[in-house]
Amino acid sequence: MDNEKLVERAREYATSAHARIQHRRKYTNQPYDEHLLAVARIVNEVSEDPQMVAAAWLHDTVEDTPATFHDIEQEFRPEVARLVYELTDVSRPSDGNRAARKSLDRTHLAQASARAKTIKLADLIDNCQDICRNDERFARVYLAEMEALLRVLEEGDERLLKRAHKTWNRCRERLGHDAGEAVGVAEGDLPGRQERNFEQVRALRLFSESFTARDIAEPLASFDNDTSALKAQQIMDSRGWSVAGLREGGLTSGYIVRTDLDHGHCGEHRREFSRGQVLRGGASLSDVIHVLTLHHSCFVEIVGGVSGIILREHMQKPLVRMWLFGMITIIEINIVKRIESTYPDEQWRDAVSEPRLARAQKMFDERLRRGQTTRLLDCLQFSDKMQILIKDKAQLQWMGFESSRAAKKVAKELESLRNNLAHSQDIVSHDWPQIARMTRRMEFLLGLSEE
Repeated sequence: MDNEKLVERAREYATSAHARIQHRRKYTNQPYDEHLLAVARIVNEVSEDPQMVAAAWLHDTVEDTPATFHDIEQEFRPEVARLVYELTDVSRPSDGNRAARKSLDRTHLAQASARAKTIKLADLIDNCQDICRNDERFARVYLAEMEALLRVLEEGDERLLKRAHKTWNRCRERLGHDAGEAVGVAEGDLPGRQERNFEQVRALRLFSESFTARDIAEPLASFDNDTSALKAQQIMDSRGWSVAGLREGGLTSGYIVRTDLDHGHCGEHRREFSRGQVLRGGASLSDVIHVLTLHHSCFVEIVGGVSGIILREHMQKPLVRMWLFGMITIIEINIVKRIESTYPDEQWRDAVSEPRLARAQKMFDERLRRGQTTRLLDCLQFSDKMQILIKDKAQLQWMGFESSRAAKKVAKELESLRNNLAHSQDIVSHDWPQIARMTRRMEFLLGLSEE
């Protein structure tokens, strides 16, 4: 692939990947490729390196779409995949609150190459301008985080570093000179953080901790370094294995991918475990989903060594489906409680359309006929319940959404995922972006993490 084709292919791949999940800019509702184009243009102004421009187009692809680092490597070679890896956040939901996770991601970026840091500077410039124009409240948080990031990006292009500082200063002056000086205080003011329901948090935590990586991991087959690559490939083909461990001194210390094994010995095709790609056996399914959003494989430590593997296809297992359905149910229960406390005596009726209300009434009457104990509110569809809260600005803020449009999209995705779970449909092929986003959203809504 020549240089011009590399950049064009990256543009096509990234825009298509974001478009498939209907990913749009948060404030303007523009197609997400507007941001990607801006970042790629800024990088191209200071560098003619086609791999850097390609990575600029792809920099959010792994974090936000179903694509993994393995997919990027297969399409664009290891050099571009490495840049995308350096630009992708590595923190997991279980790593703590927003401040803790941002610290881990900053450490990851500090170790990145100068090329990746240059791309990150371009990303910060465009994001800072967008956020300061549209969201003064969050801009105060973002400016503090951006200031900390700039300290670890000094190896990036000198011109972009100066431009990023100028952009930061302009936004700071626009918001007032106290903006960005106290991350902790600003984080406490993020939407949705004003109220904490201990019962809700406890229910979600108990449910989350009942299912772990160990429960769904499959045994990881492994080969010694000196095993013939072709022989290992034949074995993996016959067993249907796409990935296997690589043993050194009797312990699995790396891994191999079946499609790499075209010559020599297995040790020549060794791949190192990426940071965060290996989880302990007791890690939550939220962490598993986070790893599989970034990587093709999630490895699991059981009894002192890496001996398990989880692929996306394993997320079709009944236990995972039950966990996802349960998480959605917990959210729905909380929404119902919120409606009851906000709209006593069924005052919520005015917020539901006549056809949807009539449909709920029909179900309510049928349940009564069967002798079931029920309420009309319980007979509404999930999206109807969300719609009631979405119409009230205070409730919208409680749920952590910046707009009714964003809330409606999440409600639609949650209902679609729940329906696919209930009807035993393929949730990995059709719902993976929703699963990843909903897992983060569930924890945020119920107070386990800060977005």
